Amino acid sequence: MPTSDRPTRPTTPSSAFLERMDEAVQDRLAEAEPDFDLGARSPEHLQSWKNAEARVEKVRADLDHIVRDLHAHPEEAFEEHHAQAVIAEVLERRGFQVERGAHCVSTALRAEWLSADYDPAVHPTVAVLAEYDALPGIGHACGHNVIAAAGVGAFLGAVGSSSGRIVFLGTPAEEGHTGKEYMIRGGMLDGVDCAVMIHPFSYDLVSHVWVGRRTLTATFTGVPAHASMQPYMGRNALDAATLAYQACGLLRQQMPPSDRLHAVLSDGGARASIIPESATLQLYVRSLYTETLMDLSQRVEDILQGAALMTGTAVDAQWDEHPMSLPVRNNETLARRWGATQASRGRDVLPAGTLPDSQAASTDFGNVSHLVPGIHPLVKIAPEGTALHTTDFAAAAISDQAFEGAFDAAVGLAQTIADILNDPQLLADAQEEFRNAGGAISVEELLAGATEQQDA
Repeated sequence: MPTSDRPTRPTTPSSAFLERMDEAVQDRLAEAEPDFDLGARSPEHLQSWKNAEARVEKVRADLDHIVRDLHAHPEEAFEEHHAQAVIAEVLERRGFQVERGAHCVSTALRAEWLSADYDPAVHPTVAVLAEYDALPGIGHACGHNVIAAAGVGAFLGAVGSSSGRIVFLGTPAEEGHTGKEYMIRGGMLDGVDCAVMIHPFSYDLVSHVWVGRRTLTATFTGVPAHASMQPYMGRNALDAATLAYQACGLLRQQMPPSDRLHAVLSDGGARASIIPESATLQLYVRSLYTETLMDLSQRVEDILQGAALMTGTAVDAQWDEHPMSLPVRNNETLARRWGATQASRGRDVLPAGTLPDSQAASTDFGNVSHLVPGIHPLVKIAPEGTALHTTDFAAAAISDQAFEGAFDAAVGLAQTIADILNDPQLLADAQEEFRNAGGAISVEELLAGATEQQDA
């Protein structure tokens, strides 16, 4: 090959698909006719919303401070000590007792408010969740600083709305570590009737698809041998890992379009002259539904066992270094109420289905949403099409839009909580929708059921 023909740089991926997808999204935006009209509203309801907004307005400076300070001091999973201190200080200064290290997670937070007449047998408990961990290298490129501010503002804005209990939960380690599941196992949702939070994005959406995710580390063990003198005396662990990797690529042809499977070889031997004794494959498995996530997990497990069998090696498959995250089960009853709050603030909030399902990431809020009715709406803080986990989104998370998004989200969540406390039928409808969607499902129960099915 002539030197001039040798590749010196990677090819630039075509943007054609993204451009066509954006055209399709724009068509959907033009055709969308969101209807979040609540009809005739009582003076009491209107006043409740005004009161919630006024309470959030009083703490706007605190919310701006949280957005700015956390963005300037990004911390990764389980290391969010500064963020914990910043949020705790705001809540304590407002008169609330804050539990640090709540629910068995050292960087978690908990605060709560109870009405004077609170009766757990009669009055609801609403949880407000706030994330604040950052990404390695690119800081708050997922906008968790905005989530934190919105959660704090929502809690402070909803306090005093009506009879009931409101719980603020600072939930660290969302990025890759499923911090909420650890907190769930520590009792985070005990006595909670529903849960709310927001996520910043490049569109205002009442709900969107978030896929479930599992992680897997597969270590193949073979027999080392001299690769030239006696290769036949070896059993090549790298061959096994390579076969498994290739089989995952072939499996993609028979996966639903919304499923995702990605892997890296993190270890494949030390020297080319030695048949590798050990090789390690690290995988992410993602799927749109809980059932399909478990099915895809089993298919990957079969691939690993098959690769080991073909190469005469052994394989140790370690699933879920951190707990699996489930797909988000959006409660449309509560989401519609959220949509009404944002429409009233002049936002062009869009219904579910506006963006294609293929544009989906994962979040540990999915685990929450499978145990109690929950909402996880998206709040626009970035230009349309700006992807999460990019430097562009990190810049957006400290923009004027980020500050406004945090404020609007805080008001919207506070008003939604106020409606839940004041309207028993709203919560009853949300709980009925939750039951119809399958009711409570825990990760531990799901995995136990999968194990029983394998053993049968």
